[in-house]
Amino acid sequence: MKLTFIGAGSTVFARNVIGDCILTPELGDFDVCLFDIDPQRLDESYQILCNINTTANGKAHITKTLDRTEAFNGADFVVNAIQVGLYEPCTVTDFQVPKKYGLRQTIADTLGIGGIFRALRTIPVMESYAEDMQRLCPRALLLNYTNPMAMLTGYLQRYTGVHTVGLCHSVQVCAPHLLESLDLKEYVDACRWEIAGINHQAWLLRIEDLAGNDLYPEIKRRAAKMDREKNGQDLVRLEILNQFGYYNTESSEHTAEYLPYFMKSRYPELIERYNIPLDEYPRRCVNQIKGWAEMRDSLLKDSHIEHQKTHEFASYIIKAVMKDEPYRIHGNVLNTGLITNLPQNACVEVPCMVDRNGINPCVVGDLPEQCAALNRTNINVQLLTLQAARTLKKEYIYMAAMLDPHTSSELSIDDIRALCDDMIEAHKGWLPEYH
Repeated sequence: MKLTFIGAGSTVFARNVIGDCILTPELGDFDVCLFDIDPQRLDESYQILCNINTTANGKAHITKTLDRTEAFNGADFVVNAIQVGLYEPCTVTDFQVPKKYGLRQTIADTLGIGGIFRALRTIPVMESYAEDMQRLCPRALLLNYTNPMAMLTGYLQRYTGVHTVGLCHSVQVCAPHLLESLDLKEYVDACRWEIAGINHQAWLLRIEDLAGNDLYPEIKRRAAKMDREKNGQDLVRLEILNQFGYYNTESSEHTAEYLPYFMKSRYPELIERYNIPLDEYPRRCVNQIKGWAEMRDSLLKDSHIEHQKTHEFASYIIKAVMKDEPYRIHGNVLNTGLITNLPQNACVEVPCMVDRNGINPCVVGDLPEQCAALNRTNINVQLLTLQAARTLKKEYIYMAAMLDPHTSSELSIDDIRALCDDMIEAHKGWLPEYH
């Protein structure tokens, strides 16, 4: 078995995914090929992973390469964790240009102006990787971890022949986080739940204890009494739970920019009321870059790095496929009647069973209508962004932005078009020519 990791310079993430595989003895001997375009970051990841493999008495044979053909040739699984344009210059652009129009963002990697342009600069790279895979490893399964998840995964599923599933970690931690935040910790390891929707806006449809008792009534009772001291980092999601009846998977800083209700220049007091961290992603990037610079030397000098298995799905998927041992995940897949009141061509996040046949999505049926309605406002942006990437027509970029819930609640049509033009200009060299 050969596992190729694209974007291996993302050292912490590569460590989690590859480290998890090393700690999966059922995989036996397997090959790992690390690929990146940054030789220094690639070498750092290579050294750390080799160290983990040695410490764990692992059976991984790890190589590194700057050559795409070598990386993809004969791969059985490909993990994607690239960030096109990195923090500088592209993430900075995603935040600074919209600010000139008074448009503020928190994360900007999934929806909104930031999400649209992150997709537009990443899709051409992903499409070129898909062409390589179809030529060099046509049966490989691509595990995509890169955002904007629904846009990138949906594009690959609709327009390429690559077998792919989008993976996120928000589903695994959704119910435990909610229970802990509302002082219901006794149910964290003693509950059953169901989640479905779209990436970063999937819904906790059902949650019950092991005896089958519905936990939602008590959850809603406690959520209605939001405590700023206890729930300060989750006020947006708890408000959506109170207003729409269901809790969603992604954090409040993400959720605030997927909806038109929270970041409003007309009501600046909402930022403080809901504790919304404006410019959160650039702040994280700066801290991560600084933190890695401080951590790197100590890790590279450490001759005995240990790894604890994480809750990332990748190693479990690989084991399920290789050993034909069924395992349930939540994956981002094309909607083929899986969620019956969402568009058929959308990328949805649903339970999937994994075995030797790969990813087998489960039918969910209808979402509660209010949940489907909120999902559709996000799907509109996703589908128009894909249309823009497919046709290279600016008009679809304008339409995607005009349909974005947050952007359209703040800016006029004229300003939205002007903002898109400025973003296209600022991204020169990172985007194909749009006409």
